[in-house]
Amino acid sequence: MKKLFIYINFFFVATGCKEKFNTNIPSPSTGYLVVEGFISSGLDPTTITLTRTVKLYDTVDFKAEHNAGVNIESESNEIFPLNETGNGVYTSGNLNLNNTEKYRLRIITQDNKEYTSDFATVKKTPDIDSISWTRENGGVKLYINTHDPQNNTRYYKWDYEQTWEFHSTYLSSLIYIFDRNIDPIGVDYRNADHSVDTTIYKCWNTVNSTNINLGSSEKLSKDLIYLPLVYIEPASIKLSVLYSLNLRQYALSHEAYLFFQKIKKNTESLGSIFDAQPSELQGNIHCITDPAEIVIGYIDISEEKKKRIFIRNDELPGWGYRTGCTFITIDNIPDSIRKYGSSLSPTVPDKVGRGIVTFNATPDQSCIDCTLTGSNVRPPFWP
Repeated sequence: MKKLFIYINFFFVATGCKEKFNTNIPSPSTGYLVVEGFISSGLDPTTITLTRTVKLYDTVDFKAEHNAGVNIESESNEIFPLNETGNGVYTSGNLNLNNTEKYRLRIITQDNKEYTSDFATVKKTPDIDSISWTRENGGVKLYINTHDPQNNTRYYKWDYEQTWEFHSTYLSSLIYIFDRNIDPIGVDYRNADHSVDTTIYKCWNTVNSTNINLGSSEKLSKDLIYLPLVYIEPASIKLSVLYSLNLRQYALSHEAYLFFQKIKKNTESLGSIFDAQPSELQGNIHCITDPAEIVIGYIDISEEKKKRIFIRNDELPGWGYRTGCTFITIDNIPDSIRKYGSSLSPTVPDKVGRGIVTFNATPDQSCIDCTLTGSNVRPPFWP
C-alpha cells in the first residue's frame, strides 16, 4: 500500500505540474526548409518534396516551396534536373544511376539560397520476398518478409498504399419528381429502362502510409526481416469487398536509418510524461549560403522495390462489416412523401402496379451513392 500511495502521489504531481512552454529557439519568418524523398537509382522516377515549417498557431498545415531549382549531381559533374509538378513536389525521369558513383541533391530557392546534401553512395535494395497476413484480435495484420542473401542491407524503410473496393448499401433506380416550389411530389425511374444506376454503386478509396516504417537486422547473424506493418481493424470497410496493399521497400544507410528513427520517436512516440523527449534532427542537407541555418531532411540513394497483395472478403469468414444503413417504405403520393420522405433518398420500388405504388428510401444518401465517400473510377491495376 505504501508503494501504491507513493506512485499515486507521483502521478498527480507529475500531471499537475504542467506549464505552458514557450521555446526560445528563433524561427525565420519563412520557416525552415524541409526536404523529403530519396534519390531513386533504379528505373523509377525520383520525387523530392520541398516545404517550409509553420508555427504552431499558423492556420495552414504546410507551406510548399515553389519554383526552386532542384538537381541531382554526381561527383563527376553529371546533372539530372527535377521539375516541379505542383505543391512543392519535384520529379525527375528514370535516372538509372551508376552504382559506382556518388550523388547528391542541390537546391536553389527563389531567394537565391543554396542547399546541398552530402554525397552518398548508391544502396542496392533486395527484393520483397512476400507480404503475408493473419487474423489477429478479430482484425487482419499484414507482415513484410524480406532478406538480403549478401547480408549487406541491414537497414530498411517501407512506404505503402492501401486501396479498397466498397459498395453502396442499396442500389438505386429512382429519383424524386419536384413541383415548382422544389418540393418532392413523387418518384420516377432514373433510366428509361428502369435499370439501377451502377455508377454510384461501386467505388474505391486509396490512402498512403503516414507513419515511418523502419526495420533493421543489425543484431541478427542473417539479414532477414519479418515485421508487422499494417493492422486492419475488425469489421473494417477496407475488407468489405476487395483490399490491396502496394508495398515499397528501400535500403537505407545506417545514418539515414538513425535519422528516420529520431523522426519516428519525435512524431509518433510523444504525448505523455513517460515518452522519449524530443531530440534535435540533424540530417545530411546543409545551407551553403548560410551554414548556421537549420535544414530538415535526409537524402539517401536507393532502389525502390515493390510488391502488391490482394485480400478478398470471402477469405475472411465472419468479417462482419456493417454499414448501419436503414430504409423505410413510403407511399408514392405527395402527402406521404412530404411527411416522411422529403429528407430521404429514394432507392428502389417496393410495390409496382400501373406505376410505382410504394418505394424504399434511406436517411443517408451515402447509403446509395458511394461517390460521396470514394471514387467510382476503377484503378488501372484492379482485377
